[in-house]
Amino acid sequence: MPPAASPAELGQAAYAGCIACHGAQGEGGIGPRLAGQSATDIAEKLLQYKAGETRGAQSALMWSQSAQLSATDIDNLAAFIASQD
Repeated sequence: MPPAASPAELGQAAYAGCIACHGAQGEGGIGPRLAGQSATDIAEKLLQYKAGETRGAQSALMWSQSAQLSATDIDNLAAFIASQD
């Protein structure tokens, strides 16, 4: 039986939907730079977007993106982003 995937490995697949705005390495682009942020900070921001909070000019886009994520998805995605340092 193969070993279970880590949260970061699971988050890598979810990050495919983030690349267009945040860059392949989280370097930013249309969206802000994610690289260098902690998993806690990323998860908190995604949960704020999921709750419909405004965090900046791209909030409306992030509301729809985060609405699709479960709490586990958010934790995995945050772990992947934080692992990209």
